[in-house]
Amino acid sequence: MSYEEKGVWSFLAVAVVGYGVYLWLVLPQLAARSVAEIDYVSPMLWTIGGAIVAGILARILVEILSPSEQRGADQRDREIDRTGERVGNSFIVIAALAALLLCWVEADWFWIANVIYLGFVLSALLSSVTKLAAYRTGGFQSW
Repeated sequence: MSYEEKGVWSFLAVAVVGYGVYLWLVLPQLAARSVAEIDYVSPMLWTIGGAIVAGILARILVEILSPSEQRGADQRDREIDRTGERVGNSFIVIAALAALLLCWVEADWFWIANVIYLGFVLSALLSSVTKLAAYRTGGFQSW
């Protein structure tokens, strides 16, 4: 497994766990009180910050436990990364449009922030899955 592929796996794991922690912290509040009273900003900031730190540490830990022969990205890695990012960025656009629609209907800040956060997480998931599929199938065919 290449250095870049290991990084994709760690990024995927951190994205899933980080968002899971956020939902674990916020969903019980949603059931117990009104949306305007939910403390979502602190958990969101902490889980995003924690995910950044966890991503860095996960990448280091993976490399310590299973060193790669080559650390730099080759042409195939760059092509896979570029395509995966393009696919994943579609959810950033979808989340931005959804947030814009929520603004138009004057939805609560909670919903707008959570739609954007969900878009970031779905972007990370889709991007990672696309990259991992490309690594498993040998990359993308040139047309």
